[in-house]
Amino acid sequence: MKLHNDACNFVIFGGNGDLSIRKLMPALYFLDKDDQLAPAAKIIGASRTALERVEFQSMVRKGLEEFVAEKYMDETVWDRFSERLSYVSVDASKNETFQHLSEVLGNDACLGNTIFYLSTAPGLFGPICRGLKANNLVSEHSRVVLEKPLGKDLASSIVINDAVAEVFDEDNIYRIDHYLGKETVQNLLAVRFANALFEPVWTNSHIDNVQITVAETVGVEGRWGYYDDSGALRDMVQNHMLQLLCLVAMGVPVSLDQDAVRAEKIKVLKSLKIMSASEVREHAVRAQYGSGVANGASVPGYTQEEGGKPDSTTETFVAIRADIHNWRWRGVPFYLRTGKRLPARFSEIVIEFKDVPHSIFPESSNIMANKLVIRLQPEESLQLYMMNKVPGLGKGMEVHPVTLNLTQPDKYADKRIPEAYERLLFDVMRGNSTLFVHRAEVEAAWKWCDAILTGWAEHAGLPSTYMSGTWGPQTAFELVAKDGRSWHESK
Repeated sequence: MKLHNDACNFVIFGGNGDLSIRKLMPALYFLDKDDQLAPAAKIIGASRTALERVEFQSMVRKGLEEFVAEKYMDETVWDRFSERLSYVSVDASKNETFQHLSEVLGNDACLGNTIFYLSTAPGLFGPICRGLKANNLVSEHSRVVLEKPLGKDLASSIVINDAVAEVFDEDNIYRIDHYLGKETVQNLLAVRFANALFEPVWTNSHIDNVQITVAETVGVEGRWGYYDDSGALRDMVQNHMLQLLCLVAMGVPVSLDQDAVRAEKIKVLKSLKIMSASEVREHAVRAQYGSGVANGASVPGYTQEEGGKPDSTTETFVAIRADIHNWRWRGVPFYLRTGKRLPARFSEIVIEFKDVPHSIFPESSNIMANKLVIRLQPEESLQLYMMNKVPGLGKGMEVHPVTLNLTQPDKYADKRIPEAYERLLFDVMRGNSTLFVHRAEVEAAWKWCDAILTGWAEHAGLPSTYMSGTWGPQTAFELVAKDGRSWHESK
């Protein structure tokens, strides 16, 4: 399908940055390769750095060679793609520099239909949007894409969103969360709402608990100052993990229309129980990684990293019990866990179903049974753990857990699965915001997270410490153990 009727330009602020080179340019390259970009479409990198066009083209080429598999590199496509690439030096604090962008955009077939991607610090969102408006670069068809983080709390997120809203209507604002562009996350909707097997049991009558884990093996990777200003709760929970929670917990939308899906997600976020300070102490664990062994090498603790400060109270690990107060989920705990310097890197959702009321089989281990495990990264998979008979003769009928693989079937093995950013940029081009975050979602998520931040501040002190290369502090295990449960052990 060709989208030439949706011809548009792309302007990427922070165009020479890591995200642009590592993710956005490969995504745009594949869209071009699949004939989804209009012939006249331009891709313009913008930042304060002074670069010649040929330097920018070389930078993008090197990025493609590193982040795109060699079998997908096509010189004919590159020749066409490179001709789209331009670069301008724009300083958001200097209004006159936006004229450079105006000159490059020029008067072409895509004029007035431009996607502005803001891969910059959130503090620049407002100045950039005002600069675009002051130089007549925004039309009713223009769209703006915002990268996280959107503030440090509810108050600061409102300031950022208000600044952007002065220039762009809410329908033209796309707050991106790349987790929502993953194929398996979208498949979760299909599994839930296209199969009579799951949706009838997707309630507190049949589900015991839900676990969402985002585990990283790396530390702060030389970004100590940036990370210390946010921490694990702001960096991962407020956006990625709560969005995943919404997709698991949302009710059945009347359709896949963006407004219908968004309405159900907002209901979930508004149903999250806001914790008091005492409940935060009971249900929200925070910790920092100490020195230890990670990836086979000795590593320093968080505060000993380059640029670190010994009195930092910023958490690198969070484990939280969240409760949703509605009919579908009352009494079902949602356990959220994320951290750095953990033993393995993966993101997954585990739906643990209740055991059968009465087992007629001999006692056997079923710790891995009655679970739906949705793996998001590094590989994507969907697996249902069930009990099955052990084959052969025996004194009795012995059962053990087996895995039913619901991952995309082999007939799609040779089909290239689009990366998350490719899917999301494709949707921005089409004006489809289903997989993007509405302002109401951002503010509801911050309201819930603010209560946790306030609770931590009220019982001031250093977070607990966990050794690098372990699964976090003992209190994270106690969080679920006191409910008679345990964390899912991934393989």
